Amino acid sequence: MGRDSPLPHRACAPHLDGRSLFEIIIMPMMRSSSLCHGFSSSSGSSPWQNGRPASERFSSASSTSSASVPWGEKRNSVLVSDVGDSDGDFEDAWKQQMKKRVARKQPKTIPVAKHPRKESQKDCEGLRNLKPPTSDLLEAVKTAKSAMQVVVDDWLESYKQDRHTGFLELVNFFIGACGCKGVVTHQMFKTLQNSEIIQHLTEKFDEDSVKYPLAAPGAAWKKFRSSFCEFVRALVCQCQYSFLYDDFLMDTLISLLTGLSDSQIRAFRHTSTLAAMKLMTGLVRVALHLNLQKDNNQRQYEAECSKGLGHRSPERLESLLEKQKELQEHQEEIEGMMNAIFRGVFVHRYRDVLPEIRAICMEEIGTWMQNYSTSFLTDSYLKYIGWTLHDKQREVRLKCLKALQGLYSNRDFISCLELFTNRFKDRMVSMVMDREYDVAVESIKLLTLILKNMEGILTDTDCESIYPVVYASNRALASAAGEFLYWKLFFPECEVGMASGREQHHSPRRNFFYLLLAFSMESELHDHAAYLVDSLWDCAGPQLKDWESLTGLLLEKDQSLGDVQENTLIEILVSSARQATEGHPPVGRVTGRKGFTAKEHKIQADDKLKLTEHLIPLLPQLLAKFSADAEKVSPLLQLLNFFDLNIYCTGRLEKHLELLLQQLQEVVVKHTEPVVLEAGARALYLLCDPEFTFFSRVDFARSQLVDLLTDRFQQELEELLQGSFLDEDEVYNMAATLKRLSAFHNAHDLTRWELYEPCCRLLKKAVDTGDVPRQIILPALTLIYFSILWTLAHVSGSNSSQEQVLGLRGKLLTFCDLCQNCLSDVDSEIQEQAFVLLSDLLLIFSPQMILGGQDHLKPLIFLPEATLQSELASFLMDHVFIQPGEPGSDIKDAEEEQAQIEQLHQRRRLLAGFCKLLLFGVLEMEAASDVLKHYSKFYNDYGDIIKEILTRSRQINRKQCSQTLLLSLKQLYTELLQEHGPKGLDSLPAFMEMRDLARRFALSFGPQQLQNRDLIVMLHKEGIKFSLAELPPADSSNQPPNLAFLELLEEFSPRLFHQDKQLLLSYLQKCLHQVPQSSSHSWGPVISYCRSLSSQENGAETTPQRHSQPKRRRIEATSKQGQEHFCPPQEQSLLLSSVPQTPIFTSTTVKGRYFLGRQKDEEEDSASEFTQSQPSFGSQKPKRSYPEDFHHTVHSHYGPALGNQLTRLSLMEEEDDDEIVIEESSEEEAREWEDTDNHPSSHSSSRHQRDLFDSAEVDGDAF
Repeated sequence: MGRDSPLPHRACAPHLDGRSLFEIIIMPMMRSSSLCHGFSSSSGSSPWQNGRPASERFSSASSTSSASVPWGEKRNSVLVSDVGDSDGDFEDAWKQQMKKRVARKQPKTIPVAKHPRKESQKDCEGLRNLKPPTSDLLEAVKTAKSAMQVVVDDWLESYKQDRHTGFLELVNFFIGACGCKGVVTHQMFKTLQNSEIIQHLTEKFDEDSVKYPLAAPGAAWKKFRSSFCEFVRALVCQCQYSFLYDDFLMDTLISLLTGLSDSQIRAFRHTSTLAAMKLMTGLVRVALHLNLQKDNNQRQYEAECSKGLGHRSPERLESLLEKQKELQEHQEEIEGMMNAIFRGVFVHRYRDVLPEIRAICMEEIGTWMQNYSTSFLTDSYLKYIGWTLHDKQREVRLKCLKALQGLYSNRDFISCLELFTNRFKDRMVSMVMDREYDVAVESIKLLTLILKNMEGILTDTDCESIYPVVYASNRALASAAGEFLYWKLFFPECEVGMASGREQHHSPRRNFFYLLLAFSMESELHDHAAYLVDSLWDCAGPQLKDWESLTGLLLEKDQSLGDVQENTLIEILVSSARQATEGHPPVGRVTGRKGFTAKEHKIQADDKLKLTEHLIPLLPQLLAKFSADAEKVSPLLQLLNFFDLNIYCTGRLEKHLELLLQQLQEVVVKHTEPVVLEAGARALYLLCDPEFTFFSRVDFARSQLVDLLTDRFQQELEELLQGSFLDEDEVYNMAATLKRLSAFHNAHDLTRWELYEPCCRLLKKAVDTGDVPRQIILPALTLIYFSILWTLAHVSGSNSSQEQVLGLRGKLLTFCDLCQNCLSDVDSEIQEQAFVLLSDLLLIFSPQMILGGQDHLKPLIFLPEATLQSELASFLMDHVFIQPGEPGSDIKDAEEEQAQIEQLHQRRRLLAGFCKLLLFGVLEMEAASDVLKHYSKFYNDYGDIIKEILTRSRQINRKQCSQTLLLSLKQLYTELLQEHGPKGLDSLPAFMEMRDLARRFALSFGPQQLQNRDLIVMLHKEGIKFSLAELPPADSSNQPPNLAFLELLEEFSPRLFHQDKQLLLSYLQKCLHQVPQSSSHSWGPVISYCRSLSSQENGAETTPQRHSQPKRRRIEATSKQGQEHFCPPQEQSLLLSSVPQTPIFTSTTVKGRYFLGRQKDEEEDSASEFTQSQPSFGSQKPKRSYPEDFHHTVHSHYGPALGNQLTRLSLMEEEDDDEIVIEESSEEEAREWEDTDNHPSSHSSSRHQRDLFDSAEVDGDAF
């Protein structure tokens, strides 16, 4: 957008109706044609009328308007408390006061600097003709080496010497803070209007960069922002007793900032708005201080008047009256300045198009309301925050909520907020579900303040919309909701219980747990108490750490708790213990914290000690009471993870350890559930630490338990191997024994009990005879698996012998054969278990196991044979890639739905195990075709897994990955061909799915066209070979059966370079010469494929059939002498010996002059590289060169249709000689693959420069 072109009038501040203060005083100063703001030109007036007072200067400046009102008389006519959003309020307040203010006396003395600057000794008139200094003040604020108060004091000294020069330095400071290179000179300030000055600065503004100090990244510029705000604050603070009322400094500064805030340049608008808002904040503090002084003066006057006539001092009363009058005048002047800033800046900028500006306005108006509530805490100002709560930008909504938090946290303000709360309460409640987590957190905090300080405002419906958030995945959001829940439900009842039951032991704390139980039971959205405990931890941590009350409720004999309530209490106990000792949130909830402080570690250690001392005597009692219930025993056993087990020794608590071991053995013998057995094995593992003094006692108990289980297993195994029939009880007992041994072998080394051989005998009998029940085979497989892993752990040491290694290899081969036989079992659970164990063993004993100096383990490397690979792939087809919902697609109830979800998770685990074998090189990459060919069909179930395997395999070997993609398409095509035959193949729905799969494969290559050039050409070449591999008889009119495969190759054509398309057409002609066919028949797939190889040149007419037209971009062809045409027609080789380092197709679409010029320079500089690396374009676009006899061959072999089509394509290439059109086929969809590709693109396009000019305001509808 040019500087002289008229800009939309909506970007300007709208005029007020009638003769308002802003129109009469400030608008005439901005009526020049600066940036075409719509103001009329004014001559002969300037912001600085040769040092005249502000009232005379503004009167002269406003001579073009209908009335002339001096600033000194007009400015004080409106109070801040009377200002609303409508113009009528402003006019009515102005008309109420008709009496002119008496001229104010000048200050008696003006302080003179002790050490005046050297510049003050020079002639002031000479200084005005020189270029003013611009970097001293800006550099001082930027470096922030000195306090801002010192910087302001230094500037005030220069201002005292010559206020025009000093003020000009301040003006240039604000201009420089905007990032503008222009400077305001004395002559400009004397002769030009503000609007003309801003227009001149706009012309000097640097358009090469959109970054300016307030928007620049980096810590240094963030520090500058804070220093800039501190400078404005210090400026008002230091001037509040002197220059604030000199009718020049603040008046001229406010008018300048008002004009800059209305600029179309966002740097001017952003910086001036921030300065004006901070200036307003400083003035609010000054007004507040003046109010305090007036109150003190009034009290002194009343005290003096109350004295008797003999003691009353007339001089004292006169001085107090004069002081009161002076304070009143100062207050009126301050309120006039605040009105000018509010009307001239805030009213227009709070709806600015830039969210940073809107956020500044909301932050500052909240500060004004808190500091000067008597004037600003009214509905006429609160409505701005209420309206902006609907803003689309996160940071603006955040500032609004924080501003309201400061208001609702003060009980003195509550009475002023009732109408606002009733009007905007629904919006504040709805923001709990904001898509931005931090906004939702602040909204809940705001509602918590409303709940505390305003009774009865929030209804039960409002609160019920907040309760479910305690189960949110974001911890900050859940914690805020937990605090709201605590103050709404728990705190009032606990306080009542505390007041009424002080004599009862622990009744208030128990009341808290009863309320927590009731809420957890009534909540139907979540059944995990761990998330509820984590949400309440920050506000109710002391209550949740009352383990005495918790255990007392659980061990109470005459309790009225139900089974579900007991389960919930136990889960609350375990969750609070975990939270107190570890501080980690539950699974799926992220805190964002990296670690804990030393103080937090100390608190955790103390809590762990208290927990251990309290629960060591009570844990055996809890296990004894709930030993028969698996749901209660499993979490109770987890409590040992949070104990300080050394206390068993230091606290002389061995008797409690004996009781614990007895209860642990009883639990293991009673239960067969995997969760309970794993918890018991884990608890015993924690106690079996050799560093503990009681290790021998625990190890003896473990040995007793394992001996007991082993003896049972040996007896039951002998009966089974002898061929005797086992009844249901015997099968159950043997399966339970194997489950217990398998769970303990996972956590403990049971190698000395030699369980491998009997389990192998058991599995061999199962494979040979099939008489072994499924319940026995499953734990036996797992038991052998753990036995092999423990043996591997023993032989991994450097002191292991070769015999041990070879013995382990024999066990491995035997077990793999057994698992391979189990893959063909009739029971699906046995097949899945064998597949999982086999996949893990193949991964563990892969060639990577010898890395890290483990060469002695080389004999253990096991690679699957072809038969095993084939069976693994067949298992995947039969158990993973099955049609969803086929077995029982109608879901009758929630249990069946949950079962189907669990089955899907199990299938995903099986697929992930197979994919790991591919990535670690255990299986050949070609085996991935069995997975990739289902990418499109099973995208909803396994799309993320297949996409990951595709990305990782491309990172490992790009060429092999491309060959695998082609192999997947070949396999699908062959299967479809065998099922339906060659006729009408391309009209089948399955073929359409194959085309969609090919499109997904093509998009997976990403936008790196040059990098994938050889791969795409290779894929096309192999695809052409496959399509013409099987030829029909010479006397047949049928087309080759694989010819429709060319339609799948069309999806990869947009990834080809123009030269490669020429070569592929030549290669296709060569292959077609070998096809004996009648000349009267045309083949549709060949025509369509040839069209895809020509569509890049011919635009919409020859675009392949798609639902949406591809995007195109036009580029100019670079003309150079000595440029050659494309590869000659005779060249039919597709070997790309030299790959160009820079692609010839680069976009030159620009929106600015600077970018266009730079792009042209880049093209000229790199033209030599183009000509050296690949054929390039001349000034005349070369025609596509087909082989000489290609048209004749096509016409003779495929009929006139294909020949006419190619002739039309060649004729269309003669058009548009001066430019080339490149299609971008679905680049938006290909972006998802760009981030996953490790190889960066060989060329980068220049980023388009953003326009510095924008619309300064947004409509009210945007909110």
